[in-house]
Amino acid sequence: MPHILIVEDETIIRSALRRLLERNQYEVSEAGSVQEAQERFSIPGFDLIVSDLRLPGAPGTELIKLGQGVPVLIMTSYASLRSAVDSMKMGAVDYIAKPFDHDEMLQAVARILRDRQALDSTAATPALAPNRAADKGGDNRNGEIGIIGSCEPMQALYSKIRKVAPTDSNVLVQGESGTGKELVARALHNLSRRAKAPLISVNCAAIPESLIESELFGHEKGAFTGASASRAGLIEAADGGTLFLDEIGELPLEAQARLLRVLQEGEIRRVGSVQSQKVDVRLIAATHRDLKTLAKTGQFREDLFYRLHVIALKLPALRERGADVSEIAQVFLARQCQRQGREGLRFAADAEQAIRLYSWPGNVRELENAIERAVILCEGNSICAELLGIDIELDDLEDDDGGFMGMPGSSSNSHEPTEDLSLEDYFQHFVLEHQDHMTETELARKLGISRKCLWERRQRLGIPRRKTSSTAP
Repeated sequence: MPHILIVEDETIIRSALRRLLERNQYEVSEAGSVQEAQERFSIPGFDLIVSDLRLPGAPGTELIKLGQGVPVLIMTSYASLRSAVDSMKMGAVDYIAKPFDHDEMLQAVARILRDRQALDSTAATPALAPNRAADKGGDNRNGEIGIIGSCEPMQALYSKIRKVAPTDSNVLVQGESGTGKELVARALHNLSRRAKAPLISVNCAAIPESLIESELFGHEKGAFTGASASRAGLIEAADGGTLFLDEIGELPLEAQARLLRVLQEGEIRRVGSVQSQKVDVRLIAATHRDLKTLAKTGQFREDLFYRLHVIALKLPALRERGADVSEIAQVFLARQCQRQGREGLRFAADAEQAIRLYSWPGNVRELENAIERAVILCEGNSICAELLGIDIELDDLEDDDGGFMGMPGSSSNSHEPTEDLSLEDYFQHFVLEHQDHMTETELARKLGISRKCLWERRQRLGIPRRKTSSTAP
């Protein structure tokens, strides 16, 4: 079980964070200052340190040196984000702005511990830990890309990432929420010449509209009420590195105009300043919205859209990735078992089937949350479909020879090979081949889904029901 040290002088925040982490199966120790942490604990013995930046006595950044390689996650308020970026340059692994929500903190902690474990295992057994994904021809699991999946659309994406990363071109990453757009941004940064410089990630939807310009571009003293001192913005902090603007479609029009100047002229002007300064920043933007449509309706600047759209990378939804969903599920299961201290857990047949057949509207994020829930609630060694907590009709799940899509034997009368088809391809192939002599109920049963699910997939894939002369329903 990972052991985490919390260093925070505010008792309420410290206690709440401790309860949150302990509920998620982490061992937690706490201290109110750097000095107290030194006196009570052997700091290098922890797996992760979560520390406030401003503490009585020494600042939280002192723990970077005292930890001797232990990753340090810095907590800070929006008013001191610039200092948090400075702490990353000093060696902090990441920062998180207060107030943060529980999911944001848990995701950051899990990611940092996962990255550290991967580095430790690689360093400990380099000859015994070959990159299995690389053996498949797609260096996509623990290699330089760092994304799980080997389906054809993802292989095409990996190829584009490798081509685009060494350049300084702006990149627009498109995809539904939960598909992993920030992972693509990290891969682009890590494979670029800017890899040793900061990657500054900003969620445009998470910063209040009244603060967004100040946070991005900085401000001068007296620029507005409360601006008691001059402060650099996050774009300035990313100078020499990469700026990742997530959910850029939520950026206000005024901020869009200022961002356009950064892209056109390579310079910024702080709020309240009359002087500009040069910056060398590569911009990676991400959105789940259709920016072209927003531009046509005046909700997004058209000139900014074309500046961003130099290179567009499209992340496929999880339902479009075929067998990747099972591979990702197994990785998440192993990860959650380790985190929760469970051994020998496996998916039951109906759970495997549900994972393959469910459309996963929340994509990879929803899949990970469902598996975390199942591991926590599972009382035996087998996870059934019900524990996943997903909206799928369990009564329609079957486990016979023709039970579900994409499995050998589910279309025994077909004369065309189907083993290389994605689940969506197979669905379309099966329905078109059999709908002349099978009712909707029979089609749904053979595919292992409900009639409602069959209808929804027809609509999504544009497969109309075949008209017949029969008046039977």
